[in-house]
Amino acid sequence: MGIKENVEDGVEKGTREPLMEEQNNQLVHASKGHPWMVYFTTFVAVCGSYEFGACVGYSSPTQDAIRKDLSLSLAEYSLFGSILTFGAMIGAITSGPIADSFGRKGAMRVSSAFCVAGWLVIYFSEGPVPLDIGRLATGYGMGVFSYVVPVFVAEIAPKDLRGTLTTLNQLMIVAAVSVSFVIGTVLSWRALALTGLIPTAVLLLGLFFIPESPRWLAKRGRAKDFVAALQILRGKDADISQEADEIQDYITTLERLPKSKLLELFQRRYLRSVTIGVGLMVCQQLGGINGVCFYASSIFELAGFSSTTGTIIYACLQVVITGLGAVFIDKAGRKPLLLLAGSGLVAGCILTAVAFYLKVHEVALGAVPALALTGILVYIGSFSIGMGAVPWVVMSEIFPVNIKGLAGSVATLVNWFGAWLCSYTFNFLMNWSTYGTFILYAAINALAILFIVVVVPETKGKSLEQIQAAINA
Repeated sequence: MGIKENVEDGVEKGTREPLMEEQNNQLVHASKGHPWMVYFTTFVAVCGSYEFGACVGYSSPTQDAIRKDLSLSLAEYSLFGSILTFGAMIGAITSGPIADSFGRKGAMRVSSAFCVAGWLVIYFSEGPVPLDIGRLATGYGMGVFSYVVPVFVAEIAPKDLRGTLTTLNQLMIVAAVSVSFVIGTVLSWRALALTGLIPTAVLLLGLFFIPESPRWLAKRGRAKDFVAALQILRGKDADISQEADEIQDYITTLERLPKSKLLELFQRRYLRSVTIGVGLMVCQQLGGINGVCFYASSIFELAGFSSTTGTIIYACLQVVITGLGAVFIDKAGRKPLLLLAGSGLVAGCILTAVAFYLKVHEVALGAVPALALTGILVYIGSFSIGMGAVPWVVMSEIFPVNIKGLAGSVATLVNWFGAWLCSYTFNFLMNWSTYGTFILYAAINALAILFIVVVVPETKGKSLEQIQAAINA
């Protein structure tokens, strides 16, 4: 199939993403007869999620070694760790426009390039400045990945598999964090930085063999490429006429609307979608997850439990429960998992608060370690089953195509700001009151349950176009 050379909206000629020369490329031609192409495409995309987790998990096991080798103060290392979040915020702001202009695959290539450059700079660093520059670059790539991967997977997946496949985003993130923690105990900090190049290498290679998002192609007016991509994803013999017509009709309707601007996100026709997407990101982050995640070892130490044992149990449980969430999301639905997660988060916070209350008042001190461990494990298990992955799934589903880039960037930026706010304030809150901190998180998670009940719709088993019709009804 030839590639269109005329480019819309001022994008230079020749920069458009070649779909794939499916008639000349033997591998792709053969794959057209197999519906597993959507699984392969998802696997390639979630390598970006694994890269995300590798970035997050890098700083914890390397702290002592980097500080010793480069003679960094605690403040200098703290800047190195936290600057990742600022890079992610910048990535979040630009992720939507990049994904809309250059395609979902183009955005993943940009993100990979920043991550590769960042890891190499970290590897060769001999002082704090290049170290911070490298960390900032990987943070930028991570911020773009956090938006574009779930959006791409949602747009290529059949509606009955969309939840499961999109949840793999979160599963790969937590798996990478856990792997980084384990291998970081045996590898040098420079060698660990080089392992961050592996998922990007797999992703960049895989992008040559997978199609672009059919919905993005349809939005860009590339009708032939749109149909070809959808056929590749659904299988050579699949009847895609109904799905293609539904997507094309929806895109045609959107084309009649003016190009979206930031203030237009708050217009009545978009307000509910934006409220749902942004609101879930607020619920996810302000419930305390980054404070608990970043400082789990210190929480276990304060409670009198082995930090090493507790952290390993924590990491293993997170991976297993996230995997279970991926299995059940398209069976149980998004909303039930969110409600289950919210209830568990409240329970976990209360158990941990009780443990620290007993310690502060020196009552039943023998029960404190076990109670705190139980509370933290209930908390992270609950987060992993629903609140970790489902908000990203819903965010990828809830926005109309014409505002998806802009609205997705706003939601992702809110998410990263919330992540920074939670991690930055956690130690101050714990110094104020250990049990009071978890009571506060319990109250926020209780409000999140109310928000989910009142505002968030169920999207299980619906096409993206049907979801929009229901929201705007």
